[in-house]
Amino acid sequence: MQGQAQQQAYDRGITIFSPDGRLYQVEYAREAVKRGTASIGVRTPEGVVLAADKRSRSPLMEPTSVEKIHKADDHIGIASAGHVADARQLIDFARRQSQVNRLRYGEPIGIETLTKEVTDHIQQYTQVGGARPFGVALLIGGVENGTPRLYETDPSGTPYEWKAVSIGADRGDHQSHLEENYSDDMSLEDGIELALETIALTNDEGTSPEGVDVATVSAETEAFVELSNDEIESYLEANDLLVSEEDEEQEPEE
Repeated sequence: MQGQAQQQAYDRGITIFSPDGRLYQVEYAREAVKRGTASIGVRTPEGVVLAADKRSRSPLMEPTSVEKIHKADDHIGIASAGHVADARQLIDFARRQSQVNRLRYGEPIGIETLTKEVTDHIQQYTQVGGARPFGVALLIGGVENGTPRLYETDPSGTPYEWKAVSIGADRGDHQSHLEENYSDDMSLEDGIELALETIALTNDEGTSPEGVDVATVSAETEAFVELSNDEIESYLEANDLLVSEEDEEQEPEE
């Protein structure tokens, strides 16, 4: 019994390492990320693409109320996977840091600088008692001095830079698809198509425009732009990923 009590102490205490050097609460936070719907990031020479699966749990839910991609600054977008409330806290923090940088230095914040500000904030919650880690991973994408950059944040507070990456559910399958189909000379449109293909990979019925968010930051304009449902539908239709009308209209048997 005493051994079980000691094990539970390691299990519950965020500031206590287990005997084999693990922080269980951080690992549990990573599990929370895996339970979230997927978000995809693709970096191309022409810019960065962020796409997110935002399928609703109920047909009665208003699709616009599900937010997975956010504008952090004019040149930066953030996509999330995991606990949405945790993501909103981190995105608000990122927005504040972006504005502080503009006021203090008179220039937009760098993508790497912002990512490390966010991950430093995340890391503090792995060392302080009485708090829990953030159960969310973020993709921070943008353009810095004409160069597209794409970063992932981890619940441990570690930043990673990627050419293409998936976070959230089915990461293994999505990452394999990205590795097989990514090319260093892709256009921004190619990046959008690859991101949508990856999200649709685990959805046999097809994807609807309302069930996915897509945003880009072009290297030319350095501006964050969210695609409309009509634009997303045209990409889905062109790549044969659009959910069929029969599937949309099909009703369950009584």
